[in-house]
Amino acid sequence: MKYSILVPAFAAGTALAEVGAWGQCGGNGWTGEKVCIAGYTCKYSNDWYSQCLPGTAAVTTTSTAKATTTTSTSTVKATTTSVATTLKTSTTSSAPSTTSSAAASGKLKWLGVNQSGAEFGDGIFPGRWGTEFIFPDSAAIKTLVAQGYNIFRVAFSMERLIPTTLTSAPSAAYLQNLTNSVNAITDLGAYAILDPHNFGRYYGNIITDTAGFQTWWTTVAKPFASNSKVIFDTNNEYHDMDQTLVLNLNQAAINGIRAAGATSQYIFVEGNSYSGAWTWTNVNTNLAALTDPQNKIIYEMHQYLDSDGSGTSATCVSTDIGASRIASATAWLRANGKQGIIGEFAGGANSDCLQAVTGLLNHLKVNSDVWLGGLWWAGGPWWGNYIYSFEPPSGTGYSYYNSLLKSYAP
Repeated sequence: MKYSILVPAFAAGTALAEVGAWGQCGGNGWTGEKVCIAGYTCKYSNDWYSQCLPGTAAVTTTSTAKATTTTSTSTVKATTTSVATTLKTSTTSSAPSTTSSAAASGKLKWLGVNQSGAEFGDGIFPGRWGTEFIFPDSAAIKTLVAQGYNIFRVAFSMERLIPTTLTSAPSAAYLQNLTNSVNAITDLGAYAILDPHNFGRYYGNIITDTAGFQTWWTTVAKPFASNSKVIFDTNNEYHDMDQTLVLNLNQAAINGIRAAGATSQYIFVEGNSYSGAWTWTNVNTNLAALTDPQNKIIYEMHQYLDSDGSGTSATCVSTDIGASRIASATAWLRANGKQGIIGEFAGGANSDCLQAVTGLLNHLKVNSDVWLGGLWWAGGPWWGNYIYSFEPPSGTGYSYYNSLLKSYAP
């Protein structure tokens, strides 16, 4: 899902006057800027997150969340369990029944849900566990695993895990919380994807130090090298970057992960232009040159079904947009002898999107020789009444789509 990294004042040298496109502009504990650049409006997603989305004018945040004062010297709370959070739920009806999935042949290897929260509070570093950010709820994940979901992508912040520089030592407390979350997933027999949710940026700046990025990944991969259920995602949604740099960063990540002794795990690589499946063949064809001595590269693409593919609207373009938007990527994977996964997808809780999502899932199944699965965006304890929330028991997406999605479970 598109949202950009906001440069913190201490990293940029001066305070920012406006938040850029897709940036965070409000939420509980947010002390950064609340005014969006021209053409974008600060819109409430949940009590912990408001975002600059395309709009007719720049306005201040409309979030009703209570603001609290934070400091950059706050410590991360290391614990083995998630905090209990009171969710603001919506009254969404269940999806109409559908039988069209029965027509799809093939079988997916993975079906799962993104777990968002540990990357929240962007620009407030290190931030406070339970105030600026949160880790996944292990009870919610257990509920999803019991229904057949077998892969979870755990978003986190590069800056919180390894503060200061790419080659610094990790934060012990944040690493412990991340490890606890990963173990809670893999102990259930599911796969856990480590997702540095940074858009190819570190402290808001495009990562150009490929050697440093390789070192960063070696440091991160070492604690997970013996867990075969861990998957490494090189970085979330590179965008507006030099295409050769995107290739080189992905290769550096692969090299760093293998250098850490993590040789049994899959590596998910992402592309430029927010890793969109619908633009892949126009932008990311050079990534076919990536190499891995273990031959376990999977191409992770994202696909939303709203008009601009940003995943910020509950309205889908058409009932067949799901299959049509990933068709060219399917052909690219097959022509290049590659395999892929839709690492993020979602649709609004309405009948048009239901058909579009069904079509996307059917396309993945029919083409399961090249597509290994997909993950819904997103679960997590703090999404509240967010339009796509897949957090049990009452998230909007979960209430409407769970009966459909779990029918595609491996």
